[in-house]
Amino acid sequence: MAGEVLRLLRCAQPYALAIAWGVTGLAAAQGPPLRAPRTLRSSVEVTVVTVTVRDADGRLATDLPREAFSVHEDGEPQEITQFTRERVPVALGLLLDVSDSMFGQRIRDARAAVARFLLELLSSDDVFFLMAFNHAPHVLTPWTSDPEVVRTALDSLRPSGGTAIYDAVEGALPLIGSRPRDRAALVVISDGADTASDVSLRDLRGALLRTDAFVYAIAIDSQARQAINTRVNPEALAEITNQSGGRTEVVHDTTDLGPATARIAEELNNQYVLGYSSPRQGDGKYHAIRVTVSAPGYKVRARNGYVAARRS
Repeated sequence: MAGEVLRLLRCAQPYALAIAWGVTGLAAAQGPPLRAPRTLRSSVEVTVVTVTVRDADGRLATDLPREAFSVHEDGEPQEITQFTRERVPVALGLLLDVSDSMFGQRIRDARAAVARFLLELLSSDDVFFLMAFNHAPHVLTPWTSDPEVVRTALDSLRPSGGTAIYDAVEGALPLIGSRPRDRAALVVISDGADTASDVSLRDLRGALLRTDAFVYAIAIDSQARQAINTRVNPEALAEITNQSGGRTEVVHDTTDLGPATARIAEELNNQYVLGYSSPRQGDGKYHAIRVTVSAPGYKVRARNGYVAARRS
């Protein structure tokens, strides 16, 4: 089957995938993940969904077969044509709040947690970029896996200004669109509510429907009095993360960032990737997705819909 996919790639028409995956997932069991830039195109459009599954006790379920999964688009069952439970390398954007309220020990804790997350808990095959945001987003690094680039960028951070979370997430999407790995994720860390964005929450949610990135957020909801900026709004962050298949985690102190990022890394290292050929390719419309597992007691998280890329 992999040979046939490679043959299709050689004679592919220049159609952009609705959500590109290429042959990475199909070849996962046959060798190491592809390290080449994400430039594969196929003559068959595939909608790809990253799925997290937990059992009734909350543990990650990592050994389910393809037959255990069902996918519905707009309420209609779809045939799963691509499936892997092997780890697919990820391109991850880390968006860190550097507003006034992150000064002192908070930014020191955040630097340490982010460095460990990116450099120790993810795979050596992964790549990432760093973005800082206060009243505006600032891209600190290009796509990289170089530890020195990451450490230098983190050491340069000096908190100041307000909080523009929505602008930061929107500003990260062009980088996600040009990523060098097939799986994509964003992780947002913030201790304040959005007070400075030009982009509305509604418009941001619409923009995220046009990408296959799943979004995580860590909301630092300190019980201590916070005289600077506005207390974080986990509900607003959940509106961003939940529709993508990610989640929002609330912590009460920056000392909790280490365990929180470790839990995100554990999910990133133990997800399923499945694909199907949508019957409504390239129509430019929104389509609902529902992924289920046949065995009782399992909880499934996946993105709940997407806007199909319109074919020109």
